[in-house]
Amino acid sequence: MAACMNVGVDIIEPCGFVLDDKRLRRSGMDYLAQVELERHNSWAKFQEKCVESEDRIVLLTTFGNISYCDFKFEKSDRLLLGRESAGVPQEVHQTVNARIRIPMATGTRSLNIAMAASMVLGEAMRQTNTFALGPSG
Repeated sequence: MAACMNVGVDIIEPCGFVLDDKRLRRSGMDYLAQVELERHNSWAKFQEKCVESEDRIVLLTTFGNISYCDFKFEKSDRLLLGRESAGVPQEVHQTVNARIRIPMATGTRSLNIAMAASMVLGEAMRQTNTFALGPSG
């Protein structure tokens, strides 16, 4: 998705999955070379980078106080997603710039992380007019 949408990916350690080169190559298929991938040793390092570059950190969470459809995205926003099973630590909730949610049917808990990322990224790119159109676009 990141390659197709021309967006970078930040991985913040410790991440909730094993990320060795073999698994990364397999999951990235032939698109991996087209993705700007940056690993951060800790939440503090990632947050420091965002402050320096004046990027907002927008957390997707079931505890969000605004629907992603009603949120006003900016080009410099960085979408943050936690583990499907546990989300992000409480300290992260308290330090992000915004917490948004995907409205869902009563009685449901959460969406697959890739599905949630796709939905919100699409809306953010629509609002900021940042879809990268290729030769046929």
